[in-house]
Amino acid sequence: MKGMIFSAGLGTRFKPWTDQHPKALAVVNGKSLLQRNIEYLQQNGIRDIIVNVHHFADQLEEAIKKQQGWGSRVQVSDERGELLETGGGLLKAKSLFTPGERFITCNADILTDLDISKLLRFHEERKALVSFGVTGRKSSRYLLFDENDRLCGWRHAGTGEERIAISKPGLIPKAYSCVVLFEYDIFRLMEEAGFSGKFSLIDVYLELASAHRIMGYDHSGDRLVDVGKPESVEVAEKLFL
Repeated sequence: MKGMIFSAGLGTRFKPWTDQHPKALAVVNGKSLLQRNIEYLQQNGIRDIIVNVHHFADQLEEAIKKQQGWGSRVQVSDERGELLETGGGLLKAKSLFTPGERFITCNADILTDLDISKLLRFHEERKALVSFGVTGRKSSRYLLFDENDRLCGWRHAGTGEERIAISKPGLIPKAYSCVVLFEYDIFRLMEEAGFSGKFSLIDVYLELASAHRIMGYDHSGDRLVDVGKPESVEVAEKLFL
């Protein structure tokens, strides 16, 4: 199974580091976020990895080459021309995946110890198209699930804005962990739904949720840090040595 690490973002919340560097090369206890995520995938048996690049792309490519992929086979999906967000970045990288084979994605700025083998077992048991980690932590945006862990909608905690794909009473809000298991058929479905260019995976989930099983695997209790701002590095360094 291949993995993809989303590493192309501008990291605007992580200034001043991102004025001169890609966020994925920010360091936590002597290791970059990119290295930590590559090693995380390795620990879960995944050594074929795709990394997308845009912001200071040359620095990322140089680090991957210098470190020989930290022991993994790393392919680069080049988004220098246009930053495509998570959905567009995934679709652009389609040719680098193995046709018919499921795969996993994660975000360079999220550190977690979610057990991918448990996520895979959950995914297979639920016969899902997409399964991703979620927790009960506080967030500014929530995905909404029914009692069977199926995605039904999305809510912005601050504005109260909602997008509902499946209307049901008593939907349960959970926070997205950005570790996602996909069936390869996601590419066909994205294209058939008209997705192209720049778009978010959240939009894909909500578009497909009514007709396909998009599932949330609750891994509350596992370590997880969103290294979104410079001050979150200190939090990450206490949890990830």
